[in-house]
Amino acid sequence: MGGGWTVISLFTGAGGLDLGFHELGFEIRVALDIDRWACSTIKANWPHVPVIMDDIRRVPTDRILRAAGLRPGEATVLTGGPPCQAFSTAGKRLSIEDVRKSKGGDLVFEFIRVVREARPRFFVFENVSGLLSAARKHISFYERVRRKEHEIPSEAKLGTAFELILAEFERTGYRVKWAILNSADYGVAQVRKRLFIVGSRDGEDIPFPPPRTHYPPNSLDVLLDGKKPWLTLRDVIWDLRDRRDLEYIKFPSWGEYLKYVPPGGCWINIPPELQRKAMGGAYDDQGDPLKRGKKGGRRGFFRRLSWDKPAPTLVTSPVMKATCLCHPDHDRPLSVEEYKRLQGFPDSWILVGPTAAKYRLLGEAVPVPLAKAVAACIKSLL
Repeated sequence: MGGGWTVISLFTGAGGLDLGFHELGFEIRVALDIDRWACSTIKANWPHVPVIMDDIRRVPTDRILRAAGLRPGEATVLTGGPPCQAFSTAGKRLSIEDVRKSKGGDLVFEFIRVVREARPRFFVFENVSGLLSAARKHISFYERVRRKEHEIPSEAKLGTAFELILAEFERTGYRVKWAILNSADYGVAQVRKRLFIVGSRDGEDIPFPPPRTHYPPNSLDVLLDGKKPWLTLRDVIWDLRDRRDLEYIKFPSWGEYLKYVPPGGCWINIPPELQRKAMGGAYDDQGDPLKRGKKGGRRGFFRRLSWDKPAPTLVTSPVMKATCLCHPDHDRPLSVEEYKRLQGFPDSWILVGPTAAKYRLLGEAVPVPLAKAVAACIKSLL
């Protein structure tokens, strides 16, 4: 197995990031996560891998190393994608002030702490692209709009959280690189942008970012150079379309309006006389200065996917009105099995837990082909 290439996995989740390394011959020596369904999922698929189910804030590095059977400096790679809710543009963006138990923005510093103490040869850190623009101190969107630039405190300026985090990574003494990678560029049928930060303890120049393998369908790379186009839903889930045994959660009552929406459409395809009732508080109300003139936006509302395009970013629940992920043909959300395919997991990968937990685990995961592309950058130096 890979000449003894070892991985310490933090914030393991469903295992997508580590599956990419595993497929290239790396050995996962320990997995850590606070979520019981994540831990049960790893145990179900890799029963030989020690699993630590605990809050990383309470787990000393030497406990992680003991479980992995490694000493400081012996691990090849440390991987991890701390929960992203604190930095996601879809959330409250509480940033590094967020100290919630399993969602806190402070968890990135726990990852850095283990890098500093375990001294792996390389590390791979993953998070939402929104981290790039996050501020150290959160202020509301409306407060930010009302103030002039010079009135915004320096710690509340966009990008200051990322500057701090990047500086902390560099203080470890590792040679650090970072990039925003789009999963669709690496053979995933999903437009999903994520931030990766990689580091080399010994100053080696990691060939990062990895070269793209797929390109937008109408780009010159495809039309003139014959490069592979982005994969679509048709490429990866067409054969599942009529299966009756798929696992999914039904839409709430507002799902009745989806019958009006064609593939690739959204709320604007609902008959005008029904839009106000369907959209509720998100309706394009001309009498509200905050909503007036937004017609055409909010394309996630009542969104039905298209067979001939990649999926948008898979969220942790496909049955939220504002981020709806409806099947191209059927009036149901994407199923767990379809989520799995669109994230590049093998069909045989076992997910443990209730349906809502399976969606969340998959929605938070790193797509396996993207993880494999990043792993290949590390492998090229071994």
